[in-house]
Amino acid sequence: MSGTDSRIIEVRDEDSFDIPSLATWLRENGIPMVGELNVRQFKGGASNLTYLIEDAAHSKYVLRTPPHGAKAASAHDMSREARVLTALSPSLTLVPQVLGYCDDHTVLGRDFYVMEYIAGNILSSEIPEELCATPKSVQALCESMVDSFAALHRVDIGAAGLNDLDRGPGYVGRQVTGWSKRYRASRTPDVPDAESIMNWLDANQPPDVSHCLIHGDWRFDNLVVNDNAEIIGILDWEMSTIGDPCMDVGAALAYWIQEDDSEAFKSFKLQPTDTPGMLSRTEVIERYGSLMPDEIRDSLKKNQCFYEVYGLFRLAVIIQQIWARYSSGATTNPQFASFGRAVNMLIQRAHDQINLTLA
Repeated sequence: MSGTDSRIIEVRDEDSFDIPSLATWLRENGIPMVGELNVRQFKGGASNLTYLIEDAAHSKYVLRTPPHGAKAASAHDMSREARVLTALSPSLTLVPQVLGYCDDHTVLGRDFYVMEYIAGNILSSEIPEELCATPKSVQALCESMVDSFAALHRVDIGAAGLNDLDRGPGYVGRQVTGWSKRYRASRTPDVPDAESIMNWLDANQPPDVSHCLIHGDWRFDNLVVNDNAEIIGILDWEMSTIGDPCMDVGAALAYWIQEDDSEAFKSFKLQPTDTPGMLSRTEVIERYGSLMPDEIRDSLKKNQCFYEVYGLFRLAVIIQQIWARYSSGATTNPQFASFGRAVNMLIQRAHDQINLTLA
């Protein structure tokens, strides 16, 4: 089943671009291509857009670019994303190689970069039986995912030349303040004000534990898996930065749905973490913590509720920003039609987690 990727679709009209102009740029920048290009789109990706580029000889590349009209915010910063990938490739073999970056808007009307295509399997809400047939094999895949997460957080950012991305102490506080500001700015009338959650996060934030490279969107559908259920690629680095690894764990756990969760939370499932054999959220923290320094492990255990609530609220804000665009007609992508309901569910779950702590 190698090479299977159900996320590839025809390019949506609103996300189309000048293909001949791209072909010219590829040739001028030494990226091999034969004949005309066939361009398709990955239907995932709620912030930046990702395309599969294939030439007549079946050579494949991946193009990343912001949507039309996107402002040059950090989540849309192609130069930063390309730079991080380039810096990491010598020390983190799972990172795709960047082949070229373009900030000349006469080509596609926006910044973009082109990277290698990693052929493999992208997991969504279910794991194909031919990939992992038993709970034991599912557990091995899950443990590999957690181990890769810890390995990423152990990258020497100084040796990679990424120290300048670190804004110094206060990362946790900046995240709480920043995501709260974004939620208030993007709130629509059909979602809660979430002031009690923002106040709780502000009052209960732990100090920064450490600063390291963080991915920002760690989940199974951002990983490429081969036919032996081995992780061979890490994708979607648009939210990567230098920060507290415990906050990155909290962000990842927001997607982590397990069998004993509520039906409302399960309805939001984007990855197969409720499959028999998968670790629970607590087991993820325990395994990850065993691979990291004591202070990181101890803070995760002591402040697990904070990190989980932060992750849920952060995800709610990301989805709400997209829901606000969809509600205003700025995008017509049908995958966003249920995002308002998702925001309400995530805010409610964050409330429930806080109430369990207070009980």
